[in-house]
Amino acid sequence: YFPEQIVAHVTARRAPNIVISDESEQLLDSAGGIVKALPELGDQPFYILNADTFWIDDGPLNLQRLALAWDAAKMDILLMLADLQQATGHCGSTDFLVAPDGGLRRSKGDPAGLIYAGAAIVHPRLFEGAPAGPHSLNAYFDSAIAAGRLFGMPMHGHWITVGTPDAVPLAEAAVAGALIESQ
Repeated sequence: YFPEQIVAHVTARRAPNIVISDESEQLLDSAGGIVKALPELGDQPFYILNADTFWIDDGPLNLQRLALAWDAAKMDILLMLADLQQATGHCGSTDFLVAPDGGLRRSKGDPAGLIYAGAAIVHPRLFEGAPAGPHSLNAYFDSAIAAGRLFGMPMHGHWITVGTPDAVPLAEAAVAGALIESQ
């Protein structure tokens, strides 16, 4: 959405160094964009952050907690997860059930499940042999589940999505409420 504004904004920044992987000719979906960008990302685990989600922390920083929980020996993906009660703008059901060791399986809408909160750490080995072109990250979640290598960490704070136009006013109200509380 308005990609030229995003490009203009980030190219004007000096730090951090930003490399743009252009999808203006074809949108590549959540995994296709990662596969295209892999040559820029290197061979170390990296963060994935969805552009339509954010959160208001009420404790230790969630991305730091995610990094501290990462274990490349047993994980291909570590997802940050949110409870439905701490979510604004989400119109679906839950995504994953969490085992005592943090391993994940699909919740199939189970209300005891958690939502993928749009932040993750991923090892690039997961994408070996991946096809170019549009495709979803969900297929990689499922292959990591099958291999016992998808894990999750519940986040702290309030999770907000603006993935649909209807979610925008809800997000604005949640942020305004958080600003009032912090004053």
